[in-house]
Amino acid sequence: MEVLLILFILAIALIVPSIKIVPQAKAYVVERIGSYYTTWHNGLHIKIPFIDRISGNVSLKEIVKDFDPQPVITKDNVTMQIDTVVYFQITDPKLYTYGVDNPISAIENLTATTLRNIIGDLELDQTLTSRDLINTKMRSILDEATDPWGVKVNRVELKNILPPRDIQESMEKQMRAERERREQILKAEGEKKASILIAEGEKESAILRAEAKKQSEIKMAEGEAEALRKLKEAEAEGIKLIKDAKPDNTVLTLKSLETLKELSNGEANKIFLPVDLQNIATLGTIVSEMTQKK
Repeated sequence: MEVLLILFILAIALIVPSIKIVPQAKAYVVERIGSYYTTWHNGLHIKIPFIDRISGNVSLKEIVKDFDPQPVITKDNVTMQIDTVVYFQITDPKLYTYGVDNPISAIENLTATTLRNIIGDLELDQTLTSRDLINTKMRSILDEATDPWGVKVNRVELKNILPPRDIQESMEKQMRAERERREQILKAEGEKKASILIAEGEKESAILRAEAKKQSEIKMAEGEAEALRKLKEAEAEGIKLIKDAKPDNTVLTLKSLETLKELSNGEANKIFLPVDLQNIATLGTIVSEMTQKK
């Protein structure tokens, strides 16, 4: 009985550690008698004691590695410090386990050498303005080089580009001068636009004044013409009324005398008398008779 109990305890002690549960986004690489046997993915698995061995515990999540700054030399012999961030994912746990010793260190060294090769073909200005081009080239090269290791490189980013201090100061001076130049250009353009607007305003003001004067003169001329027309209409109406009244010779003679009186009171120094003197005498007689009657 005691022997059976001991055997049962030994069996439990052997079986329980052999039961393995692989979590999500994980993979176990299993060896059998020292050789690769299989890859376990998420779920329940049982290994044979003393025969099977888990040689690799691999994460299938995307891994982000921020590598230390690396000294690189540009084509125009400027030494800079550049650090990179690599985003990669293990696609084949077997190749990742057996493909290379210390895969993370291998990826870091490969990143550094690839970066030096790419930057060595670029000048300083190109390096500072071609981040996207450098990132794309590095991703393509690293992805192809890490295929035998079961790794897929998704992205590569240049985190920092640090030129020497003297170059940084020179760049700052250049940027400051560029900002001042742009400020002067904007100021000159603003003054130019202001001058143009002022000139256009004065031009429009002069046009409006001339137009107003023109309209005023037109209105005055129209007013004078209307007044003259009204005067002529009044004279014509008066003549018509006199004609319709059929005045006798006495009335006409009086009107003639009034006209002569107005002419004599005016500024004119010449008076034209009728040639027919008999008519003048007749007018005198009529006036004398009218005076006596009064």
